[in-house]
Amino acid sequence: MTQQHTPISGISETGRGSTPADALPVIDLSLADGSPDDRRRLHDELRAAATGVGFFQLVGHGVTPEETAALTRAMHAFFALPEADRLAVSNLNSPHYRGYTRTGDERTGGSQDWRDQLDIGAELPPHVPGAGEPPYWWLEGPNQWPTALPELRGAALGWIDHLGAVARRLLHELLTAIGARPDFYDEAFAGHPHLRLKLVRYPGTAPTGAGQGVGTHKDYGFITLLLQDTVGGLQVERADGTFLDVPPLSGAFVVNLGELLEVATDGYLKATNHRVVSPPGARERFSVPFFYNPRLDAHIEPLDFPLAHHAPGATEDPDNPLFADFGLNEWKGYTRAHPEVTRRHHTTPA
Repeated sequence: MTQQHTPISGISETGRGSTPADALPVIDLSLADGSPDDRRRLHDELRAAATGVGFFQLVGHGVTPEETAALTRAMHAFFALPEADRLAVSNLNSPHYRGYTRTGDERTGGSQDWRDQLDIGAELPPHVPGAGEPPYWWLEGPNQWPTALPELRGAALGWIDHLGAVARRLLHELLTAIGARPDFYDEAFAGHPHLRLKLVRYPGTAPTGAGQGVGTHKDYGFITLLLQDTVGGLQVERADGTFLDVPPLSGAFVVNLGELLEVATDGYLKATNHRVVSPPGARERFSVPFFYNPRLDAHIEPLDFPLAHHAPGATEDPDNPLFADFGLNEWKGYTRAHPEVTRRHHTTPA
């Protein structure tokens, strides 16, 4: 994949111009470096996307074609390894939920996802919770790296560093767009923010014929930036409960907002349900979601912004309670999604 992108219907090379009614907005982050009119356009587009569909395509982000190609090569090389090499870094070995998940071992909404993946985060020493500490500290710890693929470590950790900077800038511009102080949440990300990525392969339709690549869900944190290949399958839920296909746009990241921003703005900013439909037959799909999250112990204060009185309220779902403490949201998600890791390493899942 390259950063140069092919225009799709109604969208110019910079992402400006009209967007088809049945497509995600395309937003050019490089407008932040432009004229006052450019910045106003950026903020108007960000505000409309973040309070409407909650998803958009991001171009002008500065990630180079070379960086993208290096990560993509390493990802394909990982999934081409013999199964024994992949299982040597199984997440079943890790109380920190890091490592390889076999196809079908992750669950969303209680149902089996038909994909395999490698979970990677910031490289840190293990934080074993002490007496009185919350269990979410188990999520901080080292990664597992396949010995047969030494280049993967540099490509993945470099991706985390670069996309962390892109997401930080995007968050500042988004907060500015709704009239908030751009650095309002900087303290929540100080120290060791919980930045994570997944290298994901969807190996086609499950033998049962079920089409759930990954089930309908929202992300736990602040912002997700997704690199997807050309196969497609990502779908975003509309207000009427139907789903919108998100066609791949070369060089763009698909961006969505997480539950913490919805909680912080009392629903003014929108975390939107989405899913992936398995590719047909035995066709493979590859993607790399990056999750921009604050520290595990960050308590997300309500955002102070001028239009707070227009907020409709955060989503209330008894099956998916939302917490202002990020670590509780993340722990809830991982213990549910990886029940075998939870059973093996943690006796009291959240």
